[in-house]
Amino acid sequence: MSKAELENALRLEILEVCRAALAEHFDLDPVKQIENVSAGEITLPLCDKEGNEKYPVLKVSIPRGTRNGRGYDPYDGHAAAEAYREEQEEKAAKKAASAAKKEAEAKAREARREAKKVVKELNEKGLEGMIKGE
Repeated sequence: MSKAELENALRLEILEVCRAALAEHFDLDPVKQIENVSAGEITLPLCDKEGNEKYPVLKVSIPRGTRNGRGYDPYDGHAAAEAYREEQEEKAAKKAASAAKKEAEAKAREARREAKKVVKELNEKGLEGMIKGE
């Protein structure tokens, strides 16, 4: 078998396993209700919590890798998963830093408001009030 035939057979096997699992989980007819929309994609009718009909599409692909001029550098799923994990951790760290910065800015604004309030009170009382301890 050629490489493409091997990949196609594997993709079809994965789709059949997914079709069976989805049919069982959502109580659907795997032949009539879970349909092919392309060679590597299936769709099924579902309803969201509000009763709106939706058609999610499940896609199975077998990536070859990246071109290198002589062919392909093979796709490495472990490296891709690690890169995704690192990207998500980086996004979470940026989000946390942004939240901390916003909180610090809010505290600084509150401190400035309080300082302005004290200055305003002192200006209203004047020097005489400060000396008398009012």
